[in-house]
Amino acid sequence: MGTILLIVLILLLIGAFPAWPYSASWGYFPSGGLGLLLVIVIVLILMGRL
Repeated sequence: MGTILLIVLILLLIGAFPAWPYSASWGYFPSGGLGLLLVIVIVLILMGRL
């Protein structure tokens, strides 16, 4: 379960990266928020709580 969640979060992080024209005005907020969520999930997995 933890591995699947980690893979989904990584894919969301890549998809939210503002590299496409329609998302250029978003800034780094979506990828920054997902990056923070990814770090939290990785820490929880390493601590064995997820």
